[in-house]
Amino acid sequence: MITYARMPETRTWDGACYDRISGPMEALGLAVLARLQLRGDETVLDAGCGSGRITQALIERLPRGRVVAVDASQSMVDAARARLQGADVRRLDLLELDLPALGLERPLDAILSTATFHWILDHEALFERLRGVLRPGGRLLAQCGGAGNIDVLRGHAKDVLAREPYAAAYVGFRSPWNYATPQDTRERLLGTGFRDADCWLQAAPKQPDEPREFLSTIVLGPHYQHLPQELREPFMDDVLAELGEPVVVDYVRLNIDATA
Repeated sequence: MITYARMPETRTWDGACYDRISGPMEALGLAVLARLQLRGDETVLDAGCGSGRITQALIERLPRGRVVAVDASQSMVDAARARLQGADVRRLDLLELDLPALGLERPLDAILSTATFHWILDHEALFERLRGVLRPGGRLLAQCGGAGNIDVLRGHAKDVLAREPYAAAYVGFRSPWNYATPQDTRERLLGTGFRDADCWLQAAPKQPDEPREFLSTIVLGPHYQHLPQELREPFMDDVLAELGEPVVVDYVRLNIDATA
């Protein structure tokens, strides 16, 4: 049996690639943004802005307001900066920052977040930090992967990873996701100071236009990056063969609507 060197656990992103293929994520995010009621003069945080697709739409909703957009990936921030280069700099702050370390000088009117919270393992620390930057009565509107998210797709990937030569290289993999239930999420929100919270799951299957790149970059990115370089593309070949056509990403989204 071949022994492979263990790969680092740090998740890296290619912001330009993500921006090009993240149409399904944008569609989900725009539906969340549509639920956020705004006058147009508020200060709103885009928590986990990615490449800035939703940020761009949020800025348009705030003609007299301000957007603070943050992401933990410098590559994502760079891609967002390229996308938003025409935005009024007086109305946009774009920062590389981990959400659990978030600190702002002035309280926010609202927080919007899409496809981000499931990448943060400690939701109690996250919600405590977000509550701390919201004004009383401010609103948190978010959507992320929830309980059951991509269970079918990940099941097929695990079947592939159980075979050699992948099994030896997959040893030591640690899941980077926290797919929480609505019940646990509501309890955490209330326990960290939110006045009320409504949380629910929503099935949202998607068929990406470029399934290979979408899976290797987003859905199975941690698996893909954990493998040594020479096994990555064969892994994707075998996963796609296992999935068949069309490739359906069985998203289950956790929706959050909470008031500080």
